[in-house]
Amino acid sequence: MQSIDFYNDYKYCSECDKYVTYLMSVHTSYCTQCGGEVRLFSKEDWEKFNHTPASTKSKRNQAKRGSLGFGRAQ
Repeated sequence: MQSIDFYNDYKYCSECDKYVTYLMSVHTSYCTQCGGEVRLFSKEDWEKFNHTPASTKSKRNQAKRGSLGFGRAQ
């Protein structure tokens, strides 16, 4: 397992169009190279991250409900 620390952490800067080091503030984070706001993922990576087939989501939700005792007659 890889150790994560601030010096090796990157966020996406849309102005630089790449993942960059950043300065963290209370409400937002800023690119150390251009000063623009950064976000966790690029739009393309966010779509890939969120793209899960509906059948997989429903199976996962059913498994969670079953393991917590919800949805079962008692």
